[in-house]
Amino acid sequence: MVVRSIYYVPALLAAAALGPWPVRAQAQSEAMPVPFFGGAAPPGAEVVPMPPQNPPALPASQPAAPAADPYAGVFAEPWTWQTAEGLLYKPYLAAGREARFASEFVHDKNLGPLWDVALGGHMGLLRYGTSDPIDPQGWQIDIEGAAFPRLQPADSVDLVATDFRFGVPLTARQGHWEWKFAGYHLSSHFGDQFLYEHPDVERIHYSRTALVVGGAYRPTPDWRLYAEAGWGFALGGGAKPGEFQFGVEYSPASPTGWQGAPFLAVNGHLRQENNFGGNFTAEAGWQWRGQTGRLFRTGLYYFNGMSDQTQFFANSEQLLGVGLWYDY
Repeated sequence: MVVRSIYYVPALLAAAALGPWPVRAQAQSEAMPVPFFGGAAPPGAEVVPMPPQNPPALPASQPAAPAADPYAGVFAEPWTWQTAEGLLYKPYLAAGREARFASEFVHDKNLGPLWDVALGGHMGLLRYGTSDPIDPQGWQIDIEGAAFPRLQPADSVDLVATDFRFGVPLTARQGHWEWKFAGYHLSSHFGDQFLYEHPDVERIHYSRTALVVGGAYRPTPDWRLYAEAGWGFALGGGAKPGEFQFGVEYSPASPTGWQGAPFLAVNGHLRQENNFGGNFTAEAGWQWRGQTGRLFRTGLYYFNGMSDQTQFFANSEQLLGVGLWYDY
């Protein structure tokens, strides 16, 4: 009996170290079961298999779910005929001849300080689509018009020249994509006082009536890439038919509240009368967007290239300053 009990000593010590194990009730005359760790079991011992010592394998990692499409829910709202609130195809932020209210205080190395102003707006008339003022979908007809005077603060704030623009865009928007087909007329006129004080300046009767096709893509609601092409058919004062415009914008699309949010916009405009040269514009600053989508911005302004003031379309300008812009 002593010899047989010796066989249980190492097994009992190992079981105590590994923790308590269930023991099946047995009669006092039966031998205690021995945990079996491998190797040969003692003669006559009841073997109890031990649970596996290796931890269970972790489940395989699942691939990350794809990001939700921000425009996935825009098709749920029904389309109806309605008076348009807001715009489907918004004006390009950094383009110089978009109908809006704006004031730019700039300096040119040759002309000195200048004050460029936009007095107008771009509004929707009739829409077949959704009624969301921030992210509308559908088809819409708009009207736009503005005057773009340039003044010289150093010369008693004389009016140098003014461009006038009027247009009727047909626009559409669905999901990530926006489209525009528009007709517009643009003409330019010198200020009388400027002509009186500069009798040697040659006056031109620049005018342009053109059709435009444009498209834009929003990879996210806050970013927009766009391009458009225009062809003039009633021209005067040196204007030629072709023009191209393109750019990139970052402008948070949701209402910003009083704290606002940053914005950034760049625009290129090429014109055939400049041998398809043109100008480059960049704007960056802070914006405030309301619940109806209207937008107020302020920031830095940079322009380099052939003048947007079409009385001077053959002149190169480099402008740097600050601006205020308001869009419907």
